[in-house]
Amino acid sequence: MSSGADAASSAAAGELLVVIGPPAVGKMTVGRAIAAASDFRLFHNHHVIEPLAEVFGFDHPSFEKLKEAWRREVVEEAAASGMRLVVTFVWPVDLPEDADYVRRLVAPYAARGLRVSFLELHARFETRLVRNVGEDRIAAKPSKADLAWSDAHVRDVEERHRMNTDPDRPSPADAVIAEHRHLRLDNTDLSPGQVAARTLEWLAG
Repeated sequence: MSSGADAASSAAAGELLVVIGPPAVGKMTVGRAIAAASDFRLFHNHHVIEPLAEVFGFDHPSFEKLKEAWRREVVEEAAASGMRLVVTFVWPVDLPEDADYVRRLVAPYAARGLRVSFLELHARFETRLVRNVGEDRIAAKPSKADLAWSDAHVRDVEERHRMNTDPDRPSPADAVIAEHRHLRLDNTDLSPGQVAARTLEWLAG
């Protein structure tokens, strides 16, 4: 069977790749690189955040309600259509309620027996602060255009929550991730293309 037929067969089967990691680690950029090099479609976090923030603002109760509902419905429809989908978002791994949410989010794929994989990115904090002000990031995420606010947000999240798993520090996220495939990559010194290549090779293995 040809590689093209393999790709078509995999697409028909459906697959979910969840890209997680702290703010400004490069989730969206890596997701774009994966989609460009494969038949995965990308649904990144700010596809949801930007229009809802524009209408409601971050502090409106409807913002969180609709963000979760919209993301869930997109995943449900993608699973039903057998799509290979990349989803990206920030996951505070220390929060039990977020672990429950992620389990529900991936359930449409898991319930159909379709593969769910987690790509977890981590990078040095200083590297993330630099990436946080990158032109491409700001262009795709207008809510980050206030650079002082965005910088303070990255620092605040870093102080308040754990954004990566650690084998030596159990978290509520561990049980959810353990149900699926999991690749943890330090992308401090890797380009998005390099991360995409490693990820796709891992998924094909």
